[in-house]
Amino acid sequence: MPPGRHRRVRLGTSTSRAGLVGAIGVSLLAATVLTVGALYRHQSTPAPATTVTRRLPTTTTSTVATTQPVPSLSADGSYAVGTTSLSIMEPGAPGVGDRSLPTAIFYPVRDIAAARGPDAPPDRIHAPYPLLVFSQGYDLSVQAYSTLLTDWASAGFVVAAPTYPHTDPSDQRSLDENDITNHPADLRYVITTLLEAAQGSGSPLSGLIDANEIGAVGHSDGADVTLAVAADTCCQDPRVKAAAILSGAELASFGGRYAFSGRVPLLITQGNADTINFPTCSAQIYNAAASPKYYLDLLGAPHEAPYAAPGPDQQIVAQVTTDFFDAEIAGQSAALAAMATAGNVGGRTSLTTGPVAPQATGACPGAPG
Repeated sequence: MPPGRHRRVRLGTSTSRAGLVGAIGVSLLAATVLTVGALYRHQSTPAPATTVTRRLPTTTTSTVATTQPVPSLSADGSYAVGTTSLSIMEPGAPGVGDRSLPTAIFYPVRDIAAARGPDAPPDRIHAPYPLLVFSQGYDLSVQAYSTLLTDWASAGFVVAAPTYPHTDPSDQRSLDENDITNHPADLRYVITTLLEAAQGSGSPLSGLIDANEIGAVGHSDGADVTLAVAADTCCQDPRVKAAAILSGAELASFGGRYAFSGRVPLLITQGNADTINFPTCSAQIYNAAASPKYYLDLLGAPHEAPYAAPGPDQQIVAQVTTDFFDAEIAGQSAALAAMATAGNVGGRTSLTTGPVAPQATGACPGAPG
């Protein structure tokens, strides 16, 4: 496929989303129904009483470009991929220290040779690109997901992956899963900072990001944070136009109410052999959501491997999520049919827009009600 996958092809009057969803529904009649045994969730339930909700600053930012040499050429897209990073400092509430949010950036590059060095010149010919903000799982580094992040950038997205405070496995002494209640505000602040950098001059991101095409995606705890920004009244960000929830759950500790109006299309992915996040939790999200919504069942898959371990499952996740965001934020009319093909692999994955059987076994700790 030639470069320029994300040239803006908007849905016209002859091709509605309803028609596309109908088409994918017809193609998925043979999709298998999710069935699971009793599982348990590793994630602890955060304690909201001990955390501080942070404001969303609108003017004060600190961004310093550094390097992060993870460039590559991915076969999953048409672009080489360059990397850089931003040191983002979120001002704290009164009496609370600032929050450091180092953010890795993956972006499209035309020159394959240049991509093998840090801070490669981006491809500005086809800019601006849609933005995907990725939230990592607890005690998992951003680098654990580098193959997946590179795949998205190679398909024509700018991908930003912040490391939230108290989540990075490189500093075991500071790990604190209860800090998750602050992460939706962190995510919103990162989006604000990225958009300011893209609108200014002299930044590696100058002119690269389309502010009207923003998607959020996260895994595990990061999926919980992504869902909060997409659908929880505590933390919703209207700039997010679509969200992919990779093995996530609803959390009462965020303090709001989940309101699945369908304004933000959702893709839910879940391994049905996941013993960290219950399939119950993902089914609960999907069944509560309004259309457009999609459920990718990874047959026999555990919690981390489909996202952090290169292999067939990760390739399917990369393709399905790319097609989802192509359709729902980049407006590409052929992407839903491509997603149906990529998501239905006999004996390995099943993608559906139809009902998912409620899970009768396994609790979902931390969920509202």
